[in-house]
Amino acid sequence: MSGIGKLMKQATRMQQQMERVQQELASKTVEGIGGGGVVKVVAKCDQTLVSISIQPEAVNPQDVAFLEALVLSAVNDAMAKAKEVSNRELGSVTQGFSIPGLM
Repeated sequence: MSGIGKLMKQATRMQQQMERVQQELASKTVEGIGGGGVVKVVAKCDQTLVSISIQPEAVNPQDVAFLEALVLSAVNDAMAKAKEVSNRELGSVTQGFSIPGLM
């Protein structure tokens, strides 16, 4: 088999694996927290939010900015965790894929 044919076959196999991993990531969830757990965010590893939970003690009508900061912190935590899982799992698919002359 020619080098190009082998490369195309490897690329097709990698694409199929990537699609499978992306489907799996869409079903995995991670939890981000803010304020020591008074705000919790659940996100899927495909970078979509599932839910936001806020404990009553986090709600102070005189300090909305504090609550906003807690929610933002929890969302960022969840998104970072989701990205870490995604990168790890997608990286395992592309590991070992080499394009002659580039790597």
